[in-house]
Amino acid sequence: MRIAIVHFHLQTGGVTRVIQHACAALASAGHSVVVLSGEPPQPPGSLAARVEVVSALGYEERRPPMGASALQQAMEQAAARALGGPPDLWHIHNHCLGKNLALPEALRRLAEAGHRLLLQPHDFAEDGRPALYQRMLETIGAQDGARLSAFLYPVAPQIHYATLNQRDYRFLAAAGVPSTQLHRLPNAVSFAGEQDRLNSKRTRSGRSGRAGIDHRRWLYPTRAIRRKNLGELLFWAALAGPDERFATTLAPQNPTEQPIYQRWVALAQELALPVDLALGAGNSDFGALLASSHALMTTSVAEGFGLAFLEPWLIGRPLAGRDLPEITADFRADGLDLSGLYQRLPVPLDWLDAAALRRRLDQALAAAASAYGREREADDLQRAWHAAVDEDGRVDFGRLDEDAQTQVLRHVCADPAANSALDATSPPLTADAELIARNQAVVEREYLIDGYRLRLEAIYQSLLNAPATPLRDQADGQALIARFQAPERLHLLRT
Repeated sequence: MRIAIVHFHLQTGGVTRVIQHACAALASAGHSVVVLSGEPPQPPGSLAARVEVVSALGYEERRPPMGASALQQAMEQAAARALGGPPDLWHIHNHCLGKNLALPEALRRLAEAGHRLLLQPHDFAEDGRPALYQRMLETIGAQDGARLSAFLYPVAPQIHYATLNQRDYRFLAAAGVPSTQLHRLPNAVSFAGEQDRLNSKRTRSGRSGRAGIDHRRWLYPTRAIRRKNLGELLFWAALAGPDERFATTLAPQNPTEQPIYQRWVALAQELALPVDLALGAGNSDFGALLASSHALMTTSVAEGFGLAFLEPWLIGRPLAGRDLPEITADFRADGLDLSGLYQRLPVPLDWLDAAALRRRLDQALAAAASAYGREREADDLQRAWHAAVDEDGRVDFGRLDEDAQTQVLRHVCADPAANSALDATSPPLTADAELIARNQAVVEREYLIDGYRLRLEAIYQSLLNAPATPLRDQADGQALIARFQAPERLHLLRT
């Protein structure tokens, strides 16, 4: 096959890693692949495929002005130049996120010309990205939600969709994408380089790579953006024993994320918490950092795929922290044991101003309804409240915003007796070697590159076998909004 993969950029990150895995998998099977990107890859040469830079594919804020028709032509020319002819199919990542306002129409034009498209959303503007949704509604949709849906979610036999998880699959199916054109395509997992280095360090140190460290390190390998819920990591650090420390690997790059992150840095210093933030910055040996961990952690309140739930087992480390059932249900169905994770971290509501919390939830619901043009139901606030607060009058720490989380942290640090009101004073952890080995076997069986290639080839083949017809149908974008914006899914860290 001749395949053109399309994304806005190839900087280090989750989507770029997916593209790297796809290129490696497809190249191993002899397929011809070109990656079209708005920017060159960083670092250069990091993909097992030819890269063509089409600058108008970049983010809206920094791409040269180019309309949809010109962008379509530039993409076709770049793909044909690299592949020696037009691609058999196009595989496009995150077309509906609102990062590039010309791309949806350019893709629609390709489909109308009979090209076969695989559209793979990793994230949705309908899921907590109101600013991106609004600008698409204003520009692409001309304030008409149905018109916007026609560009974001066209339906025709030559257009297929691939989702990272069963949740997104269900949501798109409910919005009207036929099952024959809808696929679940979980990401591939590859920690091979880090695993080799870990094994080497275990042999040299004799202590699972933790030589020279006089404490147990709970490592959160993440870039600490808001939805990663850094306050919850600090909560566990506030309860830590004398031989425990907590750490993250990277600070956020996005300037809009920096003020909140720096606020957590300042609070950790003020409260003298045993936490090391951005421990991986400038650390060229990520394997050594992983080897230094007692366990890996995640406290995130939202994920698209959830690599954090799979990768630890490949390097022989247990995982602790917050479960995300709408994501991990897929992994459990494949046999992964995540019984050590918690779904809620309850703290007494009377540590907070309950009326202020209720107002904050109501304001968030109102803002989201306004941004997405969703009519509020009479019981929206009650549904959000019951999702956050249990029958015992305790609120899930992960449902709070930064102000409320800070109040809880100050209370815990100021009152040693506060621990008696909590279910646990350290992250629950199931770390026996047998469980780690079983989970490692599941990940190796279900999520490594070879299995990913087979799934990808099967999806591509079903797309190639499909006829091409005029574009007359579309999925219902309002149905997506209703599901993604359900009050039960409200987390203030995502508003």
